[in-house]
Amino acid sequence: MGNQIIIIKNSNTWIEGNAVQQLETTAKLPHMQRVAGMPDLHAGRGYPVGAAFFSIGHFYPALIGNDIGCGMAFWQTDLAAHKAKTGKLVKQLGSIDAPLGEDWQARINELLPQHPFQAALGTIGGGNHFAELQAVDTVYAPDSLPAAFNPQCLQLLVHSGSRGLGQHILRHHVDKFNHAGLPENTPEAAAYLAEHDAALDFARTNRRLIAERMLARWNAEGACLLDVHHNFLQRVQLDNATGWLHRKGATPSDCGLVVIPGSRGDYSYLVRPIAENGADALFSLAHGAGRKWQRGECKARLSHKFSAASLRQTAFGSAVVCEDKALIFEEAPQAYKKIDSVIAAMRDFGLIELVARMKPVLTYKTAGGCAD
Repeated sequence: MGNQIIIIKNSNTWIEGNAVQQLETTAKLPHMQRVAGMPDLHAGRGYPVGAAFFSIGHFYPALIGNDIGCGMAFWQTDLAAHKAKTGKLVKQLGSIDAPLGEDWQARINELLPQHPFQAALGTIGGGNHFAELQAVDTVYAPDSLPAAFNPQCLQLLVHSGSRGLGQHILRHHVDKFNHAGLPENTPEAAAYLAEHDAALDFARTNRRLIAERMLARWNAEGACLLDVHHNFLQRVQLDNATGWLHRKGATPSDCGLVVIPGSRGDYSYLVRPIAENGADALFSLAHGAGRKWQRGECKARLSHKFSAASLRQTAFGSAVVCEDKALIFEEAPQAYKKIDSVIAAMRDFGLIELVARMKPVLTYKTAGGCAD
């Protein structure tokens, strides 16, 4: 195989040069065999986001990053879409930034007892994490919808990860080994993999508790339709070789239906991966729209056109709960690529079939007390 690079894109896909350079640099790491950039590829802190990497005999925890297990949980609620009043939903929800209260302790103990990072469970965090109520806009393939899917009711999409636990694991690893990675079948590799798997469990539990917390505020019921990580390490067989598949902001295409969200002012898509066409893309898909601008430049680009208050309502008429004045600019829809361009590139490669399209109703970032 040998350092093969592929980028899933078409003639309309825009990808910044720095992101491509990071992808090419990562492809040159020792033991790296293949890398695949998704159409949402963008530059990260040394390594690109929106990519998958396949190595043999050696893996790199730094490629997974500090938010091990970050991913998307997609829930069906029983909130009737035609009755949804955004202002009322925002008021009922209030703030979910603080740790869960004592009344949640029994549920926390049921899911993940005696955990040192228990206080972070049920909280979204900062950055690009969010929870969003959505309404069905279009159903393309009704026969492919999950059995519990109800287009007459709102869906809830939760994007969060392992919070401080993932940061702790990466920091501990980098302090010991820098960015050199780990040879497989060593005690050090086994220790990292055990911590990694525990972080996946934590992230999945966190998304569940976020959803349950929000549903409780709305006095609603819900069912989890899917929960998929997009930051994780997996041992796989590829091209008759067994190795390590690293996904950093890349949705797996070999686990059934997945959601590809847009920015907070854009559509999200429920798609069916076409697994038989997925090998070239390392059985991975985009995990969202992908950043267009660096965070530090967003306010300068937008503040002369938009106030923070105006960015709390989207072109769909949906509400964005974000009381962090820096974050509201950093996470503005204008700072992201258009989701339709990302979806089109994957369709052109034969990687996905559309199942449904949702539009935002209420996006929750922070009521003023988020923590990274």
